[in-house]
Order: sequence, then C-alpha cells, then structure tokens
Amino acid sequence: MISFLLWGRKWLNREPPAQGQLIVHYIDVGQGDCTLLISDGVTMLIDCGDAVKSGRVTSYISSLGISRLDYVIGTHPHSDHMGGMADIISSFEVGEVIIPHLRDEDVPTTVFFERFLDSIDSTGTALTEAELYRRIELGETECEIIAPVVTEPGDLNSYSVGILARHGQNTFIFTGDAERESEAAMVGSGHLTHITVCKAGHHGSYTSCTEEFLAEITPDIVVISCGDENTYGHPHDVLMQRLHWYTDEIYRTDTDGTIVVTSDGNEVIVSCAGREE
Repeated sequence: MISFLLWGRKWLNREPPAQGQLIVHYIDVGQGDCTLLISDGVTMLIDCGDAVKSGRVTSYISSLGISRLDYVIGTHPHSDHMGGMADIISSFEVGEVIIPHLRDEDVPTTVFFERFLDSIDSTGTALTEAELYRRIELGETECEIIAPVVTEPGDLNSYSVGILARHGQNTFIFTGDAERESEAAMVGSGHLTHITVCKAGHHGSYTSCTEEFLAEITPDIVVISCGDENTYGHPHDVLMQRLHWYTDEIYRTDTDGTIVVTSDGNEVIVSCAGREE
C-alpha cells in the first residue's frame, strides 16, 4: 500500500530513519541530480549536482546529523551530476566512491573532474569502478548495480551507473542519464522488476524512460530532478505523456523542491519541501 502526502517545508521529514526504514532524499540541486539514501544508519549518496550547489548539498546532509557517507556514487562524469564531488569528499568522511569504468579517451579533462581526482588523492578515499551486479547492503536495504551493461564510445551518458534498491516490498531505481540503448540493455539483462519509485533518467528528457523501459518497470511513483525554467525544456512533454500511462504520482524538484520518500518495507510516504527561490 502506498501513501502520498504533500507537506510544507516545516514538516519535511528530516528525522533519522527508524530502525528498518529507508529514507530517500531527492535533493533539489536545480538542473542536476543528487539523491541520498539512508537505511539503518548506512548512507549512500548518488551524484551531487554542480559545484555551485555544493553548499546547499553539504548543508542539507549536515542538517540530517550525517558526518559520514558510506558510499558515494558518481553515475557519470558530467558536471550536473559530479561537479561538486570534490567538495563532498572534502566535507564528509567517505567510505568508498564508485564511478563507471571509463575508456582512456573518454576520461574528462575538465576542471571539476580534475578536482575530484585531486580530492580522492588528498583524502586517501577509496575509489572503485562500478562492478555490474555487485550488491551493496544498506542495513535492510539491498542495492544492486544494474548498469552500465553497454557503453557507447564518447557518450558519457551511456556510462551511467544504475542502482536498483530493494527495501521489503518496495523498489527504487536510479539510472543517472541512461538513455535508450542503456535502458534496453537493462531490460534485456533480466534484472529489472516492478518499481515502486523511479527517478526518471536524464532529468525527464524524451531520450530516457522509453516505452520499453517503462513497460518493464511499471512505476507507481516517478521523481524528476530538473531545474526551474531550464534551457533544455526538461521534463519534455512527450516523456510526461509516457509517464502518465503508468502513474499520476509524478514529483518534480523544479516545482516541489526537495522530495523525501520514506519506506517501511510495505508503505511509502512522499513529502515535499517546496521550491527554494
């Protein structure tokens, strides 16, 4: 059973999860991605938005009483997903950073990625490559790396690390900017299942959440992380139409602000902060 609640900012759930709960924070970072999972005291941060949003992200995480991130996932090296990663690593104790394997010719020479590598070196943080179908335990939540299955040379979106999280009867999926080819490979792998909460790929672009992918996961709830009046037109109208074939429970950081989903293994409760100007 699913419960949907829309709360004002003062009621947004910032309490530590109770034993056996999973709380997923879809942090509003504008036109970017940043998601924090907390389960039984174990934490996983998936992406962190651009560097200009680092202060917002670090303040938000600290406000939850968190000083250690057990796992940090950089889905792929685009600045709207990993731009602030150096600041995250410098601000928190980090157990392990996981990024996709990159071909030598696809390793970015951007300033943010060089800062990221420098922060890894200076802090001695463990850096590993995403291992397909590796399982990571967050208390009672089991996370599995389900992508990338295939990558296209030169297309950093196709490198996106995909995470499937299972908590009791509830399932969550996070796919970075994975597009049609990557989604098709995930469908073909046989590792997908019905999804309770789907974070739409690529900020609600028409190139993600394809018909085939949605038919496989049949989501109950969709969360879209995108910026207010962004220049890309995200989320695209055609994508919104596809989503509405499956659910009307669609939440967006550009209109709802930070979105928090709490799972007790049976029900999920959705709360929203409201947009920050």
